[in-house]
Amino acid sequence: MQKQLSFKLTPQEASNPSSIKQAIASTCSLPISAVTGFYLLKKSIDARAKTIWINLTVNAFINEPFTNREILADHFTDVAKANKKVIIIGAGPAGLFAALQLIEGGIKPIILERGKDVRARRRDLAILNKEGIVNPESNYCFGEGGAGTYSDGKLYTRSNKRGNIDKILNHFVRFGADENILYEAHPHIGTNKLPHIITAMRQQILDCGGEFLFEKSS
Repeated sequence: MQKQLSFKLTPQEASNPSSIKQAIASTCSLPISAVTGFYLLKKSIDARAKTIWINLTVNAFINEPFTNREILADHFTDVAKANKKVIIIGAGPAGLFAALQLIEGGIKPIILERGKDVRARRRDLAILNKEGIVNPESNYCFGEGGAGTYSDGKLYTRSNKRGNIDKILNHFVRFGADENILYEAHPHIGTNKLPHIITAMRQQILDCGGEFLFEKSS
């Protein structure tokens, strides 16, 4: 049997899998031996009072074999010879995810980006930081991955009615992000990982027959 349970623990308890198993067992009034495993669905910090609590929602496995979380399956197809094509302006987050969505629908995406690919962009940023020389077409704002690739990498949205947010997060995990972004209240990929993730996303689009045209400002 699998059950979704919510409870709060101290930070020390929340970092200890054995303590979480004990909390699951106590919530279900079962011996801890009945808890075969769990994975986190939600995690947030409640620091409003003097005592800090960690709010957890878990998927608990009771008296049945534990299985790891499944990443949502994708439905990417080969669109190299698709009859329908769509031109996407910009290789930022919206452009990349639009391309993946089109591929799922059997449509070939052609992405035009005024800046450079994520690796070449790194060299332009190094010149900017060391010499103060700004490339107007390749900087922190312009280039593959968009403004967040080399500036932070937080994932934040107030929207819960404009699409499947879980699907987007699962895509990020599939392309190399840590699994904790699936349950953290304020998920953060990190600038150190984003360039590799963006590269993997581009490769997926190319493998499916999509196209990228960089340094196309006009």
